[in-house]
Amino acid sequence: MNPYCEYCASHPEDILNRVYHDTQYGFPLTDDNLLFERLILEINQAGLSWNTILKKAENFRRAYDGFDIEKVAAYGEAERARLLADAGIIRNRLKIDAAIENARRAQALQRQYGSFQAWLNAHHPRQKADWGRLFKQTFVFTGSEIVGEFLMSTAYLPGAHSPDCPVYLKAGKPVNG
Repeated sequence: MNPYCEYCASHPEDILNRVYHDTQYGFPLTDDNLLFERLILEINQAGLSWNTILKKAENFRRAYDGFDIEKVAAYGEAERARLLADAGIIRNRLKIDAAIENARRAQALQRQYGSFQAWLNAHHPRQKADWGRLFKQTFVFTGSEIVGEFLMSTAYLPGAHSPDCPVYLKAGKPVNG
C-alpha cells in the first residue's frame, strides 16, 4: 500500500490527514488558483511535516488572499512584511518570496497558454525527472520532491493512491489518463 494511504488507514484519529487524503490528494484540479495554492503549500511544506501545513492551511488562504494569482503577483514590500509577521503561516522569507515570484510566473503562463492548467496540460505526460527540470526552469523554490508531490497530489503523476486504497477509484484517473 502507498505510504500515505497506509498512514491514513492506520491513524483514523488524524482527521486532518484523513480528510485531505480522502477528498483532495490525487484528485485533479482545474482552477488555476487552486493549482497555485497547492504549489505554494507544497513549497511551504519543504523541511516540515505535511500535518503542519494542513493545520495552517486556512491561515495561508487568508494571508495569501485565497491564493488569487493576480493579487499575490501584485504584492510588494508591505505585503511581504505582513506575511513575514504573520504567525499563522510559515514565516520563511525564501518561501514568501517564492510565492510572490511564482504568482508572477504563473501569470506569464496564463498569458502565454491561457491558464496555468493549460500549461500543465501542454507538457503532460512527462516523467517525474522531466517535470522537475521543467519546473526548475519555470518557477523558483521547486525542487524535485516539491514538484513530485505537487504533481501527484493534482493527478499529473500517478501513485497518489494504491489500488487497494478505498479512495483509489474515487480520485479518478490521472489527468489525461
